[in-house]
Amino acid sequence: MLCVKNISFAYSTNEVLKDLSFEVDRGKTLAIIGESGSGKSTLLRLIYGEFDLEEGEVWWKKNQILGPAFNLVIGYDFMKFVTQEFDLMPYTSVEENIGKFLSRFYPEEKEKRTRELLKVVELEPFAKTKVKNLSGGQKQRVALARALAKEPEILLLDEPFSHIDNFKKQSLRRSIFSYLKENNISCVVATHDKNDVLGFAEDMMVLHEKKVIIKDTPERIYENPKLPLVASFFGEFSVIDNEIYYAHQLKIVETSHHKAIVKQPYFNGENWLIEAEYKSKPIFVEHHLKLPQNAEFYFDFFK
Repeated sequence: MLCVKNISFAYSTNEVLKDLSFEVDRGKTLAIIGESGSGKSTLLRLIYGEFDLEEGEVWWKKNQILGPAFNLVIGYDFMKFVTQEFDLMPYTSVEENIGKFLSRFYPEEKEKRTRELLKVVELEPFAKTKVKNLSGGQKQRVALARALAKEPEILLLDEPFSHIDNFKKQSLRRSIFSYLKENNISCVVATHDKNDVLGFAEDMMVLHEKKVIIKDTPERIYENPKLPLVASFFGEFSVIDNEIYYAHQLKIVETSHHKAIVKQPYFNGENWLIEAEYKSKPIFVEHHLKLPQNAEFYFDFFK
């Protein structure tokens, strides 16, 4: 179990995190969300032992995670951290990068493990390709595979799919998180993309103004976002009479007490997102048809 106890941290006089506490069970995934600058990456680096803690403690099972003041080499064998800087060997092949830290004394096992991880990150056709010739997204996948190579007990991921194009993202997410579950690997993932974690994380934590403002399951946070900041992570929303509604929770009807004016329709594939004005404020409604600008319509609420 990962146990974070009352940690606070500042860069010089700039306080970034204040009195954070949470736990992650073995084999479970925790998603951390928040605006840019909310401290998501800093928190991962503190868990990894990259910085010295000013207040509080971090533990993995019976091992206290300590920073550079206590360790000549940052990091622990049971924990791997995939950052947005990949730190790969550019002039060697993909398979050589993945197998770098695997024992040479067991070549058959090393080859089998490398092939397994190539499949997990969907890079089998690029096994012999030098890393310098890969795209940014392919390099990110190599970094993920290399982090998994020595079978860590806990994996820290900072925006793990940010460089990967949409053609690969969905299947890669399923492959990576399925692998973590099958191998009982704990995971803490910081992200700005709801699709990185919805359906995969057991818990979600929202960072805002240096603190954890919400920690719950993704389903419960989605169903009761409480704050516009939280709702914005999941999609377009409206605030009407101090209540938060997602775009799909407003329905256009023949008549009601609520009348709005279309400002702009946006095609989003499955339907149209209608940006409108209601009581001089913007609202968003999903509809199966395109509505012309300045058209009036009635809507109602369906939570």
